[in-house]
Amino acid sequence: MSEQTTERRSRRGGGRDARRSARGGAGAEQAAPYITRQIEPVDILSDEACEIIENNAETILEEIGIDFRDDAEALSILKDIGCDVKGERVHFPRGLARKMCETAPSQFTQHARNASRSVEIGGKNTVFAPVYGPPFVRDLNNERRYAELEDFQNIVKLVYMLPGLHHSGGTVCEPVDVPITKRHLDMIYTHLRYSDKPFMGSVTAPNRAQDSVDMAKIVMGDEFVDNNTVMVSLINANSPMTWDDTMLGALKVYARHNQGVILSPFILAGAMSPVSVAGTLAQTLAEAMSGIAFTQAVNPGAPVIFGSFASSISMQTGAPTFGTPEPAKVLYGCAKLARRLGVPFRSGGSLTASKTADAQAAYESANTIIPTVMGGVNFALHSAGWMEGGLVSDYAKLLLDADQLTMMGSLTGGIDISDNGQAMDALRETGPGQHFLGSSHTQANFEDAFWRSSLADNTTFEQWSSEGYVESHDRARARAKEMLAAYEAPHLDEGINEALLAFIAKQKEALPDSEF
Repeated sequence: MSEQTTERRSRRGGGRDARRSARGGAGAEQAAPYITRQIEPVDILSDEACEIIENNAETILEEIGIDFRDDAEALSILKDIGCDVKGERVHFPRGLARKMCETAPSQFTQHARNASRSVEIGGKNTVFAPVYGPPFVRDLNNERRYAELEDFQNIVKLVYMLPGLHHSGGTVCEPVDVPITKRHLDMIYTHLRYSDKPFMGSVTAPNRAQDSVDMAKIVMGDEFVDNNTVMVSLINANSPMTWDDTMLGALKVYARHNQGVILSPFILAGAMSPVSVAGTLAQTLAEAMSGIAFTQAVNPGAPVIFGSFASSISMQTGAPTFGTPEPAKVLYGCAKLARRLGVPFRSGGSLTASKTADAQAAYESANTIIPTVMGGVNFALHSAGWMEGGLVSDYAKLLLDADQLTMMGSLTGGIDISDNGQAMDALRETGPGQHFLGSSHTQANFEDAFWRSSLADNTTFEQWSSEGYVESHDRARARAKEMLAAYEAPHLDEGINEALLAFIAKQKEALPDSEF
């Protein structure tokens, strides 16, 4: 019996029935798997302004060009579709990139291993995913330190249990206690074992992207993954106007397997783009279109998400700032440009430069998440837990943000004008000068008439003080401890789990502990 045959049998785990169970097991508190908005997105960019920005983006693509660095195959692919390639600089003839984008789907399903948690990305839908990428955590004891694998596991468990978050995310923190060459295996395993929400794959090397695909196949089956999108992964442009070989390598792996990629310029305006909103919009559109066009050249029809991460900077210190008006304008503008391009859009989140979950964190996060929701973002990374400009994943802020996210479905649900919503019976029954607390309508609707926070303290000052003056971040950390103590993992067939662990052990044995 060949080694390949043995591996294939091992990967089958518990067989087809086990995989069906893995895709449909019970989980934590169930909620709507994503938000479907009933109101139109806020639009602050006129059609005429869009045409100017789109024309400027075409000029960038044609005259200035985009660098595709250290990837000869990428350059060859782009040349074959009609681009003018000069060294590593790629010039797109006017209209070519936009034409290539036409094969990208306007909406697609990302399947979770629990089918009831699958998400629809695009259209009127919004999917909230947690913080991504920080090397530090602010932990359950309010200590700021380097993140470890246990933190990664804890955050995935909490996200699994939080109804405001629809997606398990990706690198919810960077577990520095595991070698960088191997940690992707532990991270993907954590998403697959400790949650059944959809998740993101690794992008730090092509082989790590391939490992992500292979591990998904162990759980969900080769045929299912070959024919469905089960991952979206973050491919950042190296702004300004550059794609590097690491991102391109991972992109090609995912595109060839029909897995979703977020083509996302990462821009600190004033440093990585012009200081003006219109200039940043044109550059973002050009970078995103070049990435989407390349993805479609690799595999026409592969799912993509137009991404925008744009922040301003302090012109005094150079530090990034969040919750300010200019990035919100970029978000609103890019959202409309993505709709005109006909692809889903990623941006926003609950962003802050604050060092702790204080008033600055609350204001800046609110000033980011409201444009995210009102602007019509389809996939919102960093929706909960982001702190200190993306350097820290904060346990307390994860819960505080996620609590606010549960409000957004009501906000985007529009106004109920059914007979019950009009409440004319309540008005007739109560009449002038009386209160509505005892009306039949109030009694029938009081449980769900208004959104209620699960973490905010709405008691009197006397009660709050008698209970120890507990502030919101302390309440959130206490709640996180309670949740982790009560956590129960979603069902995963033991044969599949063993196959995952065997795959991880084999890959780790072959990988060095260092890249150098």
